[in-house]
Amino acid sequence: MRIEVSGRHLDVTPALSEYATSKCGRLPRYYDGVLQVHVVLDQLRHESFEVEVRVDVEHHDTFVAKTDGDDLYRCIDLTVDKMVRQLTDFKERLKSPKR
Repeated sequence: MRIEVSGRHLDVTPALSEYATSKCGRLPRYYDGVLQVHVVLDQLRHESFEVEVRVDVEHHDTFVAKTDGDDLYRCIDLTVDKMVRQLTDFKERLKSPKR
């Protein structure tokens, strides 16, 4: 699995990159078919940030989660939590018998 962290209107520091990588590194726990994770950190206004996480998985379209707020680290946490929810729901849908 490959994890890319990039910034838009923002310089990505090694600490931010490491934090986002460690948080996104736990996504394959929730669905084994994760191929690639792309994290985009964006500074919207002076003190407002947006985090977007795109996850490419096998046999499905790309999953996307976005969060905006004042604290960049909190935005990363909330976005990863949203992605965990999407992946677990998808996995449950695959496991459930078709009716």
